[in-house]
Amino acid sequence: MITVEHLGLFIAAGVVLNLTPGPDVLYIVSQALRGGVRPGLVAALGITAGCFVHMTAAAIGVGAMLAASVATFNVLKWAGAAYLVWVGVRLLYKRASAERTPRLLANRDLTTVMLRSVFFRGFLTNVLNPKVALFFLAFVPQFIPAHAAAPALTFVVLGCLFNINGMLICMAWALAASWLAQHARVVQQGMHCLDRVAGVLFVGFGLKLAWADAPVH
Repeated sequence: MITVEHLGLFIAAGVVLNLTPGPDVLYIVSQALRGGVRPGLVAALGITAGCFVHMTAAAIGVGAMLAASVATFNVLKWAGAAYLVWVGVRLLYKRASAERTPRLLANRDLTTVMLRSVFFRGFLTNVLNPKVALFFLAFVPQFIPAHAAAPALTFVVLGCLFNINGMLICMAWALAASWLAQHARVVQQGMHCLDRVAGVLFVGFGLKLAWADAPVH
């Protein structure tokens, strides 16, 4: 059974890790800055859905397979890297093509199709990253007692707790970014640079993932 001390440490460590900026946070913030609260929150839900996929995979052994098979790791790694680079290049091209002035925060008629697209892209941003699956395998078991009666169930419970805390933090990022876009004039004036900056960062995240080494056995 997990002690209160271990559970508190697990939650604290999870909060710190979820606060660390990465492609997930960048995606959520960019959607909230561009479209307001709803796209930001939907992006956060997409990211969280991807986390639950990785947690489930780790629980049933797929994550262990990724850790054991260099070929499997590399296939998913290159798919994830290609997707992140594609997102980045798409954003760069979007700004380079002299697109019309973005309708920042003015367009509140967000259709279901648009929100589904935001959700799905957030989902892919997370689920195509094999390092997230390996993270669950490396991080969560550290907080499972050696003589736990049901280690698999404990793993799932801790994984769900981590993902729920992560979802709340992601939503906080979305709310903060939306508030900033509405109240900080400099953000609104400089929004035309958002896609270009985000594009460069996404390409960078994709290249970083592409160069990541498979786990050493």
